[in-house]
Amino acid sequence: MPAQETTVASPSAPTTATGLTVQVRRTADGAAVCSLTGDLDVETLTEARTALEGATVSRPTLLVADLEHVGFCDSSGLNLLLKTRMNASTAGIPFRLAAPSHAIMRLLDITGANSVFSLHTSVDEALSAPR
Repeated sequence: MPAQETTVASPSAPTTATGLTVQVRRTADGAAVCSLTGDLDVETLTEARTALEGATVSRPTLLVADLEHVGFCDSSGLNLLLKTRMNASTAGIPFRLAAPSHAIMRLLDITGANSVFSLHTSVDEALSAPR
């Protein structure tokens, strides 16, 4: 089914930490999309970690982190994304970063982490790319 036709199945209620809103939704084909809005840093890490770990444990067919609206990410946020990638890989779940903001792309480029992530320009692209 094309990504633009996917429907949300049981979205989570958004949770908010100081400076970060997190929402996880499931698509009809079993993928999980974790949308982050705000700053991803040491002060907001708990909510993001809980959402990403919970999504991984639920064994989706694909896990996508939507980073379009992340304005800032520090090393603890990057570490969380790297850890999520490793955990998803261990569980056999493809993990993709969708619509990384300028701040995220800069961090990924500076650290060289851009070479280890599957990067996509939008959530729809991440969902529809071959698995």
